[in-house]
Amino acid sequence: MPSPTPSSGGGPRSDVGRWGGNPWQPPTTPSPEPEPEPDRRSRRGGRSFWARCCGCCSCRNTEDDDWGPERHGDRGGRGSGSRNRRPDSRGSDSRQPGSRDSRRPGSRDSRRPGSRGSAVNAAGDGTIREGMLVVTGVDLLSSRSDQNRREHHTDEFEYDELILRRGQPFQMVLFLSRPYESSDHVTLELCIGNNPEVGKGTHVIIPVGKGGSGGWKAQVTKSSGQNLNLRVHTSPNAIIGKFQFTIRTRCEAGDFQLPFDPRNEIYILFNPWCPEDIVYVDHEDWRQEYVLNESGRIYYGTEAQIGERTWNYGQFDHGVLDACLYILDRRGMPYGGRGDPVSVSRVISAMVNSLDDNGVLIGNWSGDYSRGTNPSAWVGSVEILLSYLRTGNSVPFGQCWVFAGVTTTVLRCLGLATRTVTNFNSAHDTDTSLTMDIYFDENMKPLEHLNHDSVWNFHVWNDCWMKRPDLPSGFDGWQVVDATPQETSSGIFCCGPCSVQSIKNGLVYMKYDTPFIFAEVNSDKVYWQRQDDGSFKIVYVEEKAIGSLIITKAIGSNMREDITHTYKHPEGSEAERKAVETAAAHGSKPNVYATRDSAEDVAVQVEAQDAVMGQDLMVSVVLTNRGSSLRTVKLHLYLSVTFYTGVTGSVFKESKKEVVLAPGASERVTMPVAYKEYRVHLVDQGAMLLNISGHVKENGQVLAKQHTFRLRTPDLSLTLLGAAVVGQECEVQIVFKNPLPVTLTNVVFRLEGSGLQRPKILNVGDIGGNETVTLRQTFVPVRPGPRQLIASLDSPQLSQVHGVIQVDVAPASGGGAFSDIRGSGRSGETIPMASRGGA
Repeated sequence: MPSPTPSSGGGPRSDVGRWGGNPWQPPTTPSPEPEPEPDRRSRRGGRSFWARCCGCCSCRNTEDDDWGPERHGDRGGRGSGSRNRRPDSRGSDSRQPGSRDSRRPGSRDSRRPGSRGSAVNAAGDGTIREGMLVVTGVDLLSSRSDQNRREHHTDEFEYDELILRRGQPFQMVLFLSRPYESSDHVTLELCIGNNPEVGKGTHVIIPVGKGGSGGWKAQVTKSSGQNLNLRVHTSPNAIIGKFQFTIRTRCEAGDFQLPFDPRNEIYILFNPWCPEDIVYVDHEDWRQEYVLNESGRIYYGTEAQIGERTWNYGQFDHGVLDACLYILDRRGMPYGGRGDPVSVSRVISAMVNSLDDNGVLIGNWSGDYSRGTNPSAWVGSVEILLSYLRTGNSVPFGQCWVFAGVTTTVLRCLGLATRTVTNFNSAHDTDTSLTMDIYFDENMKPLEHLNHDSVWNFHVWNDCWMKRPDLPSGFDGWQVVDATPQETSSGIFCCGPCSVQSIKNGLVYMKYDTPFIFAEVNSDKVYWQRQDDGSFKIVYVEEKAIGSLIITKAIGSNMREDITHTYKHPEGSEAERKAVETAAAHGSKPNVYATRDSAEDVAVQVEAQDAVMGQDLMVSVVLTNRGSSLRTVKLHLYLSVTFYTGVTGSVFKESKKEVVLAPGASERVTMPVAYKEYRVHLVDQGAMLLNISGHVKENGQVLAKQHTFRLRTPDLSLTLLGAAVVGQECEVQIVFKNPLPVTLTNVVFRLEGSGLQRPKILNVGDIGGNETVTLRQTFVPVRPGPRQLIASLDSPQLSQVHGVIQVDVAPASGGGAFSDIRGSGRSGETIPMASRGGA
């Protein structure tokens, strides 16, 4: 059943701001998905998964059966790790960092025969015979300050369970009933999924001291009294997910198996630090940025007016890892395929949007967000992912940068090096022609019923790094993954992974979805004019209009990095033209370049002005005669508002003028626009589209150009009031000045920062025209180091307002690196302003 999306009522192209079709109608909201009820009868009367998998576990007392893993049919399935626990709660089975004593013999929670989780022999009768090698406890060295977490670069995860990266060894300590002897046999077992099988990698058996299969092995590193230290090697091809862990022993006195303990569950992730893992990245600064960095910059706007916002990825926040694994479960991805990053990233691209599969985010480009959150108001991924994990319902609403931000969070959390990429002037090719086709009548008036292709002012997607063993050599490295639902791929709204190298060289037959992505970055804008006989003729080809700039956040700084060269050969070069024409030959119009005419001695250039929301602006166009003869130009300027997706509103201002140009001369044509003229027409992003068309009288040259610009919005000013220390309350001040002469109603602030503040919503009411407001908020840092605290403002009259401040958090005075204090704040809290001021 499709998600309750704005497009579900009239097909995926009904969003007014996305496809230019019918106005959006509010959907019928289905009843929320109910929380599953535990099947107490089946749990108490039936056999748990581990009892069915291992006969030795069937002797547990029936009153303790509900202590085991979730049965098949529970939300998320086994391995998701959700276990129906709230993501902001550690649950009763969690331990504090470093508190491993509960597993040591003699502690208050030591295991006794007949108690919950008691040790049993393999016969299943509960008898522990003298001389048996009984495992009385396990220390996985799983706290954030322990060796395993530090060496595996997982110490920032706000979890107490052991989190590993595959292909890398880790340590553990077994506590035994007697000293270990060379004749004893110890076997470690890990299981994931509902029906673990050795052949599928979902049931891993590791004999200690012997070579395992597929890179799994374990050795004794130290035997001291009743303690046994082990070094365990995981396979670089291991399935990722949450594994159940148990231990079997065998000796002359009998066999023993340690029952499953949820505190001994082990998460295994992809490992970009492991050369044998196909996600390996051979640059430490890349790994620090693209795997470990919890915040980043996302770029928007236009090529001439680039806006930027800080996004809290929050991949290490408590609950986020469970949410990421839950996404795979909701898709029903086979556990046996979860070791393949190609398959995992493709599933994520499908599941981050809600179409087809009730995924994470509902897309909405209509401008009406009354039934959810304005996409511009989000400041990070954490609130979105935790809501999806908690309710199982798709979250309203998202647009491309939100889909991309959440995708970065998910892939970084799972261990894939990932970055968020913005493509300016991004084409949406609907007919696989690999060109952007714009049709005009005999008088160069647009034929809107034929203009199905669109050019987005910007589009945001993701690059993730991996080898591609499913492709010929030469296509490893960055792969495009795009979770924004645009066109279907194999009948599903997903896109990628697609090798950037295949895009650069126009090899559109390479999987996955290369034709669509190639057209987004390197197609040409082709202008067609209808002839007297009804046929169409190409009158102009704009070769540098699409994919004009592709950028991402730079490594180790908040500067932006131009990565256009990784996607495209230099514009106009022979290699670039060859790539475009090679790709076009595989499209639906392979002979599109055969009918080109050119007579272009008059050039058109738009002078970008700094347009500010709430102020008057000026549009300027410069005409230049590059020829040796006089030229007379009939020029038409049309101004309309536009969604960032290229869907335009009606023209609200136009200008017509005849310009005479001497050889080599230039002339500027201007059109002033007052705030009162554009105010009532504004839509999301505050963008406008200037359409320029003209005709040169002497040689018949057709002038055609489109220029998009945006109205700049103010930033929020954040100031830290005092030093930030782990576990101690800190205060931040937020200042905002309304740039509009009208009142902002129902103003909502959002505040979020990994290691600082869990997602928080602040309702502040109305803010008068040109009024300045100040508010203060407290938070309690939980992790030391440099952190980003991010805020946003949203109201029906003004959106796309953000602010960020870096907070350098000092460790707690007692020396503890982490705090278990959660950031406070109620969702929807009403906050009084500290002060107000006029303009």
